[in-house]
Amino acid sequence: MRPAKSEELHALACVGLASWRKGIQPLVTAEVVSRVEKDNPFIPFLEEQGENVLVADVDGALAGLGASESGDNHISDIWVAPEHEGKGVGSALIAALEKQFRARGFAESTISVSADNKRALGLYLHLGYQEIWRGIDHDPILDATLEKVSLAKPLRP
Repeated sequence: MRPAKSEELHALACVGLASWRKGIQPLVTAEVVSRVEKDNPFIPFLEEQGENVLVADVDGALAGLGASESGDNHISDIWVAPEHEGKGVGSALIAALEKQFRARGFAESTISVSADNKRALGLYLHLGYQEIWRGIDHDPILDATLEKVSLAKPLRP
């Protein structure tokens, strides 16, 4: 795990988009897919967040990225390249973010996910997160309404 480097932002945006295609694309309309493919919202996100984004590097390959966009105790982003799924990359990114949260003095970590993203939801539950809210929520980036799940996990010192 390491901070993102400015020269790799485009490649990280490609990792994010590939992960999005697998986990989120099936849940949204063709119009949303077309807009996301055209605009790749990972580019401005990565440019804005810069070194605040954690990168999982596996044998020199960009395997995933994670972030706490607001600098609080909420994991805003976990995106794993499809070819690296199931190899512990997502778990390692989450553990690294939780370590940052503990260092900032937070007693809990939170994350939200689409209820239909069963693979991600299963990972978070496996890592000890517990569901604290489930409902319909509008995603401003996707401009779509989805069933979402919010989860929390106590952080032990």
